[in-house]
Amino acid sequence: MTTSTPSPSRSSKPLVAVLSGAGISTDSGIPDYRGPNGVWRQDPDAEKLVTYEYYVNDPEIRRRSWRMRRTSGLLDAEPNAAHRAVTELERSGVPVRVLTQNIDGLHQKAGMPDRKVLELHGSVRSVVCVRCHARGPMSEALARLDAGEEDPRCPACGGVLKPTTVMFGERLDTEVLSQALAIAKACEVFVAVGTSLQVHPAAGFAGVAVDHGARLVIVNAEETPYDELADEVIREPIGTALPRLLRDLAA
Repeated sequence: MTTSTPSPSRSSKPLVAVLSGAGISTDSGIPDYRGPNGVWRQDPDAEKLVTYEYYVNDPEIRRRSWRMRRTSGLLDAEPNAAHRAVTELERSGVPVRVLTQNIDGLHQKAGMPDRKVLELHGSVRSVVCVRCHARGPMSEALARLDAGEEDPRCPACGGVLKPTTVMFGERLDTEVLSQALAIAKACEVFVAVGTSLQVHPAAGFAGVAVDHGARLVIVNAEETPYDELADEVIREPIGTALPRLLRDLAA
């Protein structure tokens, strides 16, 4: 995936960067994994299902992980008002780039062009072989699961298949991070929405944006380490607060 940062000369409107975290997707029925009532806090053992070393080396962990994907409802989730508001801002003519910590693909499902979305932690909508690196759609792997395969393997080489998400113990894509850093430096408005701003390096992009003169707006239910740097902090529900904020930016 590639993204581009538009030159200021091409648009009289400011470049808006939107960093989205789990909180933007909770209205779509997707749980917040790290929040006060998050999945990891309720069941710390569940982290093993998305930890690379456990996943690759333990067939039972893989089988549990595949069952979790089938029952999670993640692939069936629909965009909510907040996702749609980001797309509406982009369609209004404002240059927008999304940096998302989410793996659900809901920004694209809401209509954001794929090239304008950087998925910092990968995507659950495709799979990759850890041996030969062949890729394919998650839907095909889940169809094999439904047909009786408890641990679908790579059809090309028989290797272990995993979602193209960044599991615990894996490194983030350096090219994606480089593009995200460039956007943080170039934007004039940086909106952090539904993120605790505690998971790095993604959280650090807020500070980079401020250091390069951007206005920082934080929309999140809980306090974040960057609140004191923000020009505006909004604690209202994201589904109503973000559409209102982005309409003002489009005006």
